[in-house]
Amino acid sequence: MALVNTKAGMTERLCAATLAALPDAVARPAYDRAALQPGIVHLGIGAFMRAHLAVATEAALQADGDLRWGIVGVSLRRPDTRDALAPQDGLYTVAVRDADEHGKPRQQLQVVGCVMQTLVAPEDPVAVLEAIAHPATRIVSLTITEKGYLSDPATGALQDAHADIVHDLAHPQAPRTALGFIVHGLALRRARGLGPLTLLSLDNLSSNGTRLRGLVAALAERLDSGLRDGIVQDCRFPNSMVDRIVPRTTDVDRDGVDAAMGCHDAWPVIAEPFFDWAVADHFAAGRPAWERGGGRIVAEAAPWELLKLRMVNGCHSAIAYLGLVAGSRTVDRAMSEPLLRRYLLQLMQQEVEPTLPALPGLDLAAYRERLLQRFANPALAHRTQQIAMDGSQKVPQRWLATVRDRLAAGQPIARLGLAVAAWLHFLRGYDEREQDYAIDDPLASELLALTRSAELFASPQVRAQRLVGFAPVFGDLASHPVLVAAVAPALESLRQRGVTRTLEDWA
Repeated sequence: MALVNTKAGMTERLCAATLAALPDAVARPAYDRAALQPGIVHLGIGAFMRAHLAVATEAALQADGDLRWGIVGVSLRRPDTRDALAPQDGLYTVAVRDADEHGKPRQQLQVVGCVMQTLVAPEDPVAVLEAIAHPATRIVSLTITEKGYLSDPATGALQDAHADIVHDLAHPQAPRTALGFIVHGLALRRARGLGPLTLLSLDNLSSNGTRLRGLVAALAERLDSGLRDGIVQDCRFPNSMVDRIVPRTTDVDRDGVDAAMGCHDAWPVIAEPFFDWAVADHFAAGRPAWERGGGRIVAEAAPWELLKLRMVNGCHSAIAYLGLVAGSRTVDRAMSEPLLRRYLLQLMQQEVEPTLPALPGLDLAAYRERLLQRFANPALAHRTQQIAMDGSQKVPQRWLATVRDRLAAGQPIARLGLAVAAWLHFLRGYDEREQDYAIDDPLASELLALTRSAELFASPQVRAQRLVGFAPVFGDLASHPVLVAAVAPALESLRQRGVTRTLEDWA
């Protein structure tokens, strides 16, 4: 058993040998981890995957003892997760946090054991390809965020000229991207006569499985049309909707988990109690019994995707941009402002919900109220800066599709216009207290230049027109007169009056 030096002194590290000594209240694997087989390769083993897919897989293993679904995780960029989990035999803690009726934070702890190994793609790309081509592998899943798909935000098409795509086409033994690993891994399986896989996206993209299928097919076509045809015909790409708030783990979180566990976990994950997952029942070679862990296996996931993207993700981004500019560093702090809460309520009721399809068995009013409660959870301290990242990739998914539906129906978009204006206002890079923050976005340089050029114009209408005219984000809505008309006064109000006084217009 390894000892590590923590604030509390020398402490044993979480690992297989320390499981039995954990406090009784800590849940832990009850199955034989030594008998696990690697059935799932997961690309992008970050905090969300470890608090969602892995938790559902853990529940399936515990419930039915089918041990063919161990997970091989892949870090596509950095070794941090591997370096944290390898000395812990792949074990880590999920801390589920909320507050009691008196507002006092509380948590439940679970040690997850289904991650068998973590690979670091830049260090050993061949090992990742071999994991995909392993005979026991039946699912390759992904949480790589919107920007990881290297698709045009406005059109969804593969970015053929992207340097990493060009590299992956030329270096089949050393790809850099998730798409490259999938295509070259499937080519290796084909050459070895192995069966097809299920490719499962767990990212917040509309029709994520369908989109992944198109991108994989596009890349495969550039290598071998026969490979492309085989993938499209034999592999499965189910659409799915995932929902759980998972903030970034801080050192304070680690210290709190260590104190409760009585040992050191180098990388626990923090999550809210709420868990949802709707996945279409389209699999090439079976799946774990994820329904034992809260998953819902459905005939079609698209309606649930729409609900999540427009209600949860759309509102989350609105909170992030309005809250961050107003000086709120966490979501719960932003939600403590009654004007923002009222705006979100009206945004959902008046502009988002009318665009949603009917979902049998869903009480939309109860869902809405539960969502507001989730956002206000004080135990998570979910940073607005984290949600604000990659806006150029998120805005088309979370707001603009709703805008299109509203425009097609001839309905107003004033509140959606304010949300878009909040993102554009956020791009200045400083809040109302003149505190700087980073613009973390794959199009950051273009957006910064756009923002600076728009500032040269005195007319609010012209400024809004130039900003909304940015086709890489707005696509066919670029410079749309109705969208510009909704954004321009909201953007000017945010500039001149600030977030609070702007929100008073919706009070």
